[in-house]
Amino acid sequence: MNKLVVIAGTNASGKSGLGIELAGKYDAEIVSADSRQVFTGLDLGSGKVTPEEMKGIPHYLIDVVNPNDFFSLSHYQKMAYEAIDDIHSRGKKAFVVGGTGLYVNSIVDGYNLNDAEPDFAIRKEVEEKTIDELIEIIKGTNPLALEKLDLNNKRRLERAAEKVLTGKYNENPSTPKYDTLVIGVTWPREVLYERIRERLDRRLDQGMIEEVENLRKNGASDDFLFRLGLEYRYILMYLRGEFKDFDAFYNKLFMEIRHLAKEQMTWFRKRSDIHWIDMTKDPFNEASILIEEFYNK
Repeated sequence: MNKLVVIAGTNASGKSGLGIELAGKYDAEIVSADSRQVFTGLDLGSGKVTPEEMKGIPHYLIDVVNPNDFFSLSHYQKMAYEAIDDIHSRGKKAFVVGGTGLYVNSIVDGYNLNDAEPDFAIRKEVEEKTIDELIEIIKGTNPLALEKLDLNNKRRLERAAEKVLTGKYNENPSTPKYDTLVIGVTWPREVLYERIRERLDRRLDQGMIEEVENLRKNGASDDFLFRLGLEYRYILMYLRGEFKDFDAFYNKLFMEIRHLAKEQMTWFRKRSDIHWIDMTKDPFNEASILIEEFYNK
């Protein structure tokens, strides 16, 4: 199998910058694993790296679908496989970099997915269910499916429940497609939280609220923005006057981003094959040692 390096981590962990520096060293190209960066126009809110920050390193699976369009895990996996295989066919190394655990796992573990078209009547039905109700639907028909789901991610639970109810959820054994090295980046919790605050402040200063205003003006539906969660959900609520003031909005958003970072870390900790590196020390050198051992074995 071709070799694949994965660099995973939470929001504001520095994984994107580290991935770019390492890709430059190893003549690699990067496939993003981020469920919001696939959408065009979601730049500041999703934390997309800018062309300048890419430093000439080609990036894939960024800006590949329009707001409001249906984009499933199966769509992501298919496009990621195509990008990775194309990179390898040209004699380059491929890195996957991102923080969406389900996207990472679909590539590393090789999920066998059923690319079912949505049934909008059933979709409307499941969207009205609570998280607990969705879990019960899935558990009653396909309890093993819960092992692959983030039980706090309502959108993913809705899609799984939809497939269960339409009989299109296939629980086939995973088949890894690549020989994979998974590197996880980590910070002490309080340091990470301060990085999250600094990044939030910077993106608000750069116009993140205006980004959401423009998305709405250009046709992105409120339902689409709300379902994206985090920045897009709470900025939408702020624009609709659902917070008493800016401070209430800011504090809620900051709290929710911290909560997501904790959930992301919990998700990645489930993997026993992740090599964790300490970002407070010399992550570039530490990761380089792991990568060279991996390519030379």
